[in-house]
Amino acid sequence: MRKYYTAIAMVAVIGIVLFAGVCHAQGLDEKVKTAMKMLQEKTAALGQARFEGNMFYLGDTEMNGNYEVVDEVANNNGCTATIFAAAGEDYRRISTNVIKEGSRAVGTILDPNGPAIKKIKVGEAYYGEADILGNKYQTGYEPIKDPDGKVIGILYVGYKI
Repeated sequence: MRKYYTAIAMVAVIGIVLFAGVCHAQGLDEKVKTAMKMLQEKTAALGQARFEGNMFYLGDTEMNGNYEVVDEVANNNGCTATIFAAAGEDYRRISTNVIKEGSRAVGTILDPNGPAIKKIKVGEAYYGEADILGNKYQTGYEPIKDPDGKVIGILYVGYKI
């Protein structure tokens, strides 16, 4: 009888652990959506996305090396945030609070083999797990489109798992 109760207790503990993991993932999904909404609102308020030469603008605001928006989103939501700009077939971080080797990971590219790029290249958003410079994150990626509907950048938010 004792073995029976021990088995029931073990099953209960496993169930609780699995339930907690699901709740944590659902909590992160909501956090990603909330942070992304803020990033979208902040960038939309600046104006239409465009390139002038190699410089990426939102309205009249040059975004290359401008960390005000990504830092505000990160500070208010406890996440990482990035604005990517198209660079040929790749997308480069031009404004980020993602850290690589002690400094902002500006100039690094979105993983060309990751799950997000497949969706972005067809103009769709990606929400889910992704590897960000060697670490697992729960993420959101939204395409930034020019007036003709061409994807010229990406908004990203993420929470380390």
